[in-house]
Amino acid sequence: MSWNWIARLDELRRGGIPAVVVTVTGGTGSAPRDAGAKMIVRADGAFEGTIGGGHLEMLAIEEARRRVEIGESGSIRYPLGAKTGQCCGGVVDLFYEVVNAGPHLYVFGAGHVGQAVARTLEGTPFTVHLVDERTEWVNAPQLPVGVVRHESEWDEFARAARWDARQTYVVIMTFRHDLDEKILEGILSSRRDLRYLGLIGSAAKWERFRQRLLQKGIHEAALSRVRSPIGLPVGGKAPAEIAISLGAELLGIHYEKG
Repeated sequence: MSWNWIARLDELRRGGIPAVVVTVTGGTGSAPRDAGAKMIVRADGAFEGTIGGGHLEMLAIEEARRRVEIGESGSIRYPLGAKTGQCCGGVVDLFYEVVNAGPHLYVFGAGHVGQAVARTLEGTPFTVHLVDERTEWVNAPQLPVGVVRHESEWDEFARAARWDARQTYVVIMTFRHDLDEKILEGILSSRRDLRYLGLIGSAAKWERFRQRLLQKGIHEAALSRVRSPIGLPVGGKAPAEIAISLGAELLGIHYEKG
């Protein structure tokens, strides 16, 4: 029975869930599956599809999990003998393609600056997710094809989001200051460990937010993780200029050593 692996990959992409697509690319002699057979393996070992079952598939799942961790695609040739626990006598070539393993930037607010950020980061390692309940903004036709669009209320989206400390970047830039504060409070209260948490606005705006959040019981240690103003201090207030300064800051963090 066939399965829609393309649709499944899109679901994983929208969820920002890293995985590996394992594909039979060829081989010689007798083999359990023909070229083109696929399975998708997540970091926790959960998988869909099959490349033939047996010990070979178990080895492939272990290798796929390793490659999710290191973020490296590549091919391996497996002789179907004693080491793979199969007696077919042939050879199978598997290609491991890592998907969604790069950094993910979640932008709360698909306004002018949010869209400029999406355009600026096109062609970089970042996958940009725009989160906005406003249909006309989050579905703007001028956005790059690779942008993941989430037409959703912020709290509904944040509750379901799967974020990790190494590859998740979040920036808040909605059309209302009170909404910015609610989103920031919600994320800080959830105690999620992120690689980057930024808030658009001036130093004065951030200080007002900080004082109110302290009064609401958010600890100073949590507030110290917030970057505001966002971006490198290159000057300029136009959406494209803000996007360039933010993009430079995010890429610097992504590529920093250690």
